[in-house]
Amino acid sequence: MAEVSDNQAHNRYEMDVNGTVAFMDYRLKDGVIALVHTEVPESLSGQGVGSKLVRGVLDDVRGRGLKVEPYCTFVQGYVERHSEYQDLVLPIR
Repeated sequence: MAEVSDNQAHNRYEMDVNGTVAFMDYRLKDGVIALVHTEVPESLSGQGVGSKLVRGVLDDVRGRGLKVEPYCTFVQGYVERHSEYQDLVLPIR
């Protein structure tokens, strides 16, 4: 499966799977990254692409020493199911 990359020019993380791109939009300010929207094209649905994208984003965020505001409901659900990421999450302001 493809790797997750940070497309800073477009404020989104991307994962290219055989020419089809899944992505997560974000806003970054003062050491906090707001994860706003995750989009996985229908052709990639049901293949675990969304989960791999979220995991890759959260791993990158941890490595960068950032905190997360999970506005995206998909991210919220992922973090609820994966307690190893809960230390990254801030309450949404």
